[in-house]
Amino acid sequence: MTMPNFFIIGAQKAGTTSLYRYLDQHPQIYMSPLKEPFFFDNEINSKGEVVQQRFGGPGRQRAPRFANLEEYRTLFRAVKGEKAIGEASPLYIYAPGTAERIKRYVPEARLIALLRNPADRAYSAFLQAVRIGVEPLTDFARALRDEEDRIRDNWHYAFHYRDRGLYFEQLERYYRVFGRERVGVWLYEDLRDDPAGVAQSVFRFLRVDDAFTPDTFSKYNPAGVPQSEAAHVMIRTMDTAVGVARRTFLPPTSKVFLFVNRVRQVLQSRMLAKPPPIDPKIRRELLEGYKEDILKLQELVGRDLSRWLEDDDRKNASAGG
Repeated sequence: MTMPNFFIIGAQKAGTTSLYRYLDQHPQIYMSPLKEPFFFDNEINSKGEVVQQRFGGPGRQRAPRFANLEEYRTLFRAVKGEKAIGEASPLYIYAPGTAERIKRYVPEARLIALLRNPADRAYSAFLQAVRIGVEPLTDFARALRDEEDRIRDNWHYAFHYRDRGLYFEQLERYYRVFGRERVGVWLYEDLRDDPAGVAQSVFRFLRVDDAFTPDTFSKYNPAGVPQSEAAHVMIRTMDTAVGVARRTFLPPTSKVFLFVNRVRQVLQSRMLAKPPPIDPKIRRELLEGYKEDILKLQELVGRDLSRWLEDDDRKNASAGG
């Protein structure tokens, strides 16, 4: 069976779902039917079997989506001659060892990174964790204060709100493993303002027809908070039910599972309200902490990132994922 030859590696809450949808429209590109396989962020033994990681904190018993390499490869069994074959797992840029595992199995892979202002990304990630019911706190400031303790206690990467925005080391690792020419970097803010232009730039990076113009009207995976406590309960119930179905009787590549998962996403999106803006004081403190990393990152990628350091979030719309 076929393996992918490119990966959208992240970052989380930086527009990866939108880009996945745009690429999926291209006739020369095959995207895995499951948007986030989360395969290579797991340890994989010499037999191609996933070594399940045990995390502390909420959701610590969550099973991997695929038990081994052969199961993962079923995502690409419907490939019919497409030139570019890919998947999108926004944890790949952050989880230790992922770049090396991808290199071991797909040495000529191309990697696509979407990066977003790290302060706004952190807040959007927190809102998502609250929305799906895994974050026990509702106070973002408290979650940030607890983050070092959570990391020390081996909580899942989903709770590393601040740490996942330190992009320099994450991206440098991929440059080192794959070489600069195989890693493409785009900004969430550019995707938000010119989605068709960014999509066509990615098409060129993947060496497919860049004259193709995708439909970029729809918004995917927008940030939001449950409209009521009842909506919150419904969202958690649906997430639990889909998770149980996947673990017990519905393979994640089956058409039934993919349909049920898509219906869940549509229904949940209708239960969300616009989230409150990030506290300006918290945003300023986050940006001050990120300043050194952002300055190093802009040298690494050759992009002016000074707008990320501006103490003004009026233009920072709620995130898609």
